[in-house]
Amino acid sequence: MESMKSLSTRPYIDLENYGRLFIHKGSLLSGDISPGYSTLTDEIIQRAVSYFRNLKVIFLARDPVERAWSQLSMGVRLGRISRFDVTDIDEVIRNLRSPAVSSRSYPSRIVARWRRYVHSDLFRLYFFDDLERSPTELRRSILDFLGADPNKPSGRLRADHNNSAGKEKLQLTDKVRSRVAQFFKDELRACATELGGPAREWPARYGFSLLWFFTGLADDVNLLLWCDWLV
Repeated sequence: MESMKSLSTRPYIDLENYGRLFIHKGSLLSGDISPGYSTLTDEIIQRAVSYFRNLKVIFLARDPVERAWSQLSMGVRLGRISRFDVTDIDEVIRNLRSPAVSSRSYPSRIVARWRRYVHSDLFRLYFFDDLERSPTELRRSILDFLGADPNKPSGRLRADHNNSAGKEKLQLTDKVRSRVAQFFKDELRACATELGGPAREWPARYGFSLLWFFTGLADDVNLLLWCDWLV
C-alpha cells in the first residue's frame, strides 16, 4: 500500500514501478480493474501494451443509457455530483456532457481505442447483459480467458454478488429515459453495429426501429431501397 501511495503522487506514469506492485502475488494470477481505464488516451494505451507484452485486457460493455444513469446515481450518492432535478431534462443533459461522465459513456469508441493496440488473442469484450443473465457463465468465461481454474471456489461471494444492491439510485422517468436515449442515439447504433452480441438489442429498448438501424449501415442507395422494400 505504501508503494502504491508513493507511485500515485508522481507527476508521470511509472510503468516499471507500477508493474512491481504485483510482485507480492507470487505464483498467483493477478490484475487490477477500474472504469478509469476506459478514459486512457491512445498514447498511454500504446505505452502500457508495449511495456506489458502479455497483458490481457477485459472490457465489460454496458448499454450507454443505463451505464450513464448508473454513474450519475453513484456520483450523487458519493457527493461527487451535486444533487439535481432528475425531471429537468436540461439538467440531466448538462450532467451527461460533463467530462467525468462523457469520457466513460461511449463503449464503441473505448473498445476501438484498446483494440488498436491489444492483440485480438489478448482482448476480450463482455457485456453487462451477460452479467445479469448468467453471471456464473460469465465468470467461467473470464477465468478461462485469464488462464485460471473456473472450478476453483471464489470464497463466500456468489457470481451474481452486487455490492451496490439496495443503495440509493436516481429515479429515471420514462420521459427522461427517452430523452437520454435520444442523446445516445448514435452511440446505440455504433454499439449495435461494431460491438455486436447483446448490443444489437440495445436500440430496440428505446423504440429505435430496424429501418433506423440498417439506415446507419447504408453505404449506398441500394441498401436504403432494400430497407424500404423490407418495411
